[in-house]
Amino acid sequence: MAATFEFTPRGLAAGIGSMPFVEAGPALQLIRRNMPVIPHWPQLPRRGGDEGFVHQFLDPLVRIGLLEKRGDKVVFPVDSQDWPNRLTEFYSVYLAAEAGDEKALKTFAFPPASASGFYAFMEDIRANGTGTARYLKGHLAGPLTIGFQLKDERGRLAYYEEQLRDVLVKTLAMHACWQASELSKMSLPVIIFVDEPGVRVYGSSSYITVTREMVLNDLNAVFAGIHTAGGLAGVHSCDAIDWSLLYEANLEIVNLDIYQFGESLLPYVKEMKKYLERGGVIAWGIVPTLDKAFDEDADTLLARLERLWTELGKRGVERVMLLRQSLITPACGTGLLEPALAERIYLLTREVSEKVMAMAAGI
Repeated sequence: MAATFEFTPRGLAAGIGSMPFVEAGPALQLIRRNMPVIPHWPQLPRRGGDEGFVHQFLDPLVRIGLLEKRGDKVVFPVDSQDWPNRLTEFYSVYLAAEAGDEKALKTFAFPPASASGFYAFMEDIRANGTGTARYLKGHLAGPLTIGFQLKDERGRLAYYEEQLRDVLVKTLAMHACWQASELSKMSLPVIIFVDEPGVRVYGSSSYITVTREMVLNDLNAVFAGIHTAGGLAGVHSCDAIDWSLLYEANLEIVNLDIYQFGESLLPYVKEMKKYLERGGVIAWGIVPTLDKAFDEDADTLLARLERLWTELGKRGVERVMLLRQSLITPACGTGLLEPALAERIYLLTREVSEKVMAMAAGI
């Protein structure tokens, strides 16, 4: 673990990131009302393509020319005569940022037009203070998730091309460092989640060339960027995966969709115990990001979570650790949902959190 501050959340509520609003105002109100201790900046995909991962997290590559828009696609122009020079420019900026050059690090910042929720969040804190917040949470897309969506101009997936994967990982690591640094200017501890549904490819017969070493090295590089800025690193994955992979990684928080995939934790209890014993936190995504949220209440969701904890207890995971080292979250982001459903999900997250916090009090 590379924790830079002690984190024992005891059931606090946190969000994932994306929200279904065009303007930041309603999103910030919903966050402030339901997640006042760990507020997060809202990602607003309904604002359009500028809020997508290319412009949010990979803007330096677009400006340097390592990514180009061609029609409705964005590709790495590896056959360009100028490609070597563009790579040289990128690595020069990266090395300067890694060495602590603040101007170089700002190269990896969000463009204002591509992260309106982030800048509105920061402005709101400057204007109104941090209130009851004890932590601030940010997030970014992970290297596998991005690497399996982008291709070079020959049609090859970026994640399979060593050079391109290296550029992506280094860009995300420096962005993560910049984001954690910016949030820390608000004088509160910072948590950054790497949203990485793409980690599900590990172990799949369709992706046999993706090795454990590749995934760990790439994720750990991004986590190192967060740790360099003094933040805690988490990962969000909304699928059933080999959880031992994430327990082994150099991070502090593992977040998953417990509502649908809670039982996927059971084969990895041994690894979970080691992870918890060294201080790791589980962020239990117990609130479904589905219409089923209208059919559930805090008691039914807590009962579902208790059943899983009972099964883990039978396998030797101490309940005290589960309660002490737990966050409560939605199962996933809410960016593609209707606002009324997102409001229900955030309310349920707060209500389940309050119940878990009461159970964890005094532990």
